Amino acid sequence: MKFASFAERAAEIEGEPADLETVALVGDLFAAAGDDLAVVARFVQGRVFPAWDERKLDVGPSTCYTAIARAAGPNVDADDVEARVAEVGEIGAVAEEYEFGGQTGLGAFGVGESGDDRTVGSVYDDLVALASTEGAGSEGAKVDRLFGLFNESEQREARYLARLVLAEMRIGVGEGTVRDAIADAFDVPVAAVERALQVSNDYGLVAETARDEGEAGIAAMELEVGRPVQPMLAQAGSASDALEDWDEAAVETKFDGARVQVHWDGDEVSVYSRNMADVTDALPEVGEFVREHCDAPAILDGEVVAVDDDGEPLPFQQVLRRFRRKHDVAQAREQVTVELRAFDCLHAGGDDLLDAALVDRHDRLRETIDAGVEDLLVTDDADAVAAHEADALAAGHEGIMLKEPGSTYSPGKRGKNWLKRKPDVETLDCVVVGAEWGEGRRANLFGTFHIAVRDGDDHLAVGKVATGVTDEELAELTGRLERHVTTESGRDVTFEPAVVFEVGYEEIQSSPTYESGYALRFPRFVGVRDDKEPTDADSLERLERLAGSQ
Repeated sequence: MKFASFAERAAEIEGEPADLETVALVGDLFAAAGDDLAVVARFVQGRVFPAWDERKLDVGPSTCYTAIARAAGPNVDADDVEARVAEVGEIGAVAEEYEFGGQTGLGAFGVGESGDDRTVGSVYDDLVALASTEGAGSEGAKVDRLFGLFNESEQREARYLARLVLAEMRIGVGEGTVRDAIADAFDVPVAAVERALQVSNDYGLVAETARDEGEAGIAAMELEVGRPVQPMLAQAGSASDALEDWDEAAVETKFDGARVQVHWDGDEVSVYSRNMADVTDALPEVGEFVREHCDAPAILDGEVVAVDDDGEPLPFQQVLRRFRRKHDVAQAREQVTVELRAFDCLHAGGDDLLDAALVDRHDRLRETIDAGVEDLLVTDDADAVAAHEADALAAGHEGIMLKEPGSTYSPGKRGKNWLKRKPDVETLDCVVVGAEWGEGRRANLFGTFHIAVRDGDDHLAVGKVATGVTDEELAELTGRLERHVTTESGRDVTFEPAVVFEVGYEEIQSSPTYESGYALRFPRFVGVRDDKEPTDADSLERLERLAGSQ
């Protein structure tokens, strides 16, 4: 498919307000995609790679602005592009304003095809090369390659290329739309597509399989050891909710750790974080533990917890010190010891277990790995649940989980079959959307951070946080966030959504000051949620629910 044709169809989809018509348009796009179907199924969502693939473009707004400015000509610089983004509100419309194609020399750098010959596939190839650019001089090389891509773009192509590079497609196409469009385009049941997406976590692969092999092909898709899937998620709830709905509840300890998915093929171990980042190298003892105790290929769900010399649990932030480590892992391992606590089994010995009942999966878990398995108490007694919770809290853990004993495992779904019960002290996971430069000795550091909750694709401010952060943490946060700056005015900067803070608070108050309509009273920084993407941050709906329950 020509990239110009993709851009033309993307514009038509963007202009369609109705959901059913949008699904039909995306289905038509898939039917016309030809050999580029897998890439088109990702591009239309603003993704370059499958969700399980750890490759990233790693291109910040400033790099994109520089490339656009260079392609636009000598009378435009990156500051001009940034200023227009601040006025217009998004990069695609700004990129579309410029007429490219007048630059020579480096303008062809890295571009295999140009003009009328450029396809979705050739753009993808260039973005793959962009993602693999690293090391000394990588920033300049990325600008050069993006310059080449924009320099060969017509205005409409530039609109969607810029959005794709910054993962901000903004055409109203989400995962549900793509699922329904695959079913519509290739005449397969939506439920079968949903199931195939759960086990593969790859929209491109499912789309191609549906087209080439039909319902039988996607029905035959299975989990693959080494290819992570999204974890099943829990919602807040109580013991009375659980026992009223289920008669019996399966109770387990909720650890103050980081969610992991462990893949063991009988030879190699891979460990993935909650957002499917590969953290194998950062956590070598997890691999060692699984090799020693696991007797069959498996996919395990669990938590990694930090412990002291006596095996007592340490706070969550100690775990994240290990997750962020890419260098000096041996030294970090000496400073913070982590252990695996497995609580579920998705695959064992060649058998997919997603459709098995929770209690049966737990039995397979115990058969598969002979240590590190969390106990599961199945009871209809509210007092027994309360006693288990008291024991968990006394041991320094976070609380308990309540699960429906007969429930299946639904990757990526947050439903009523898993409930998390924690003490009454609440925190919010908020997206960092802006900051203010500090003063005095902190003049070169961000000192105050603007935080927001999700509302669909938007982020609505809920306050500012400046307490609970050490100078060392401020330096680290400044280094991490500077590359995500989109605009700067005086002491104020705005960020693209990239980092999630866990924020504690005393109370949620109604407030006309912030877009959410609420403000956090006495907010304090608890830590960075490296295990969460901005799409996993708390929503306006949860904020409203918490405010109403006070």
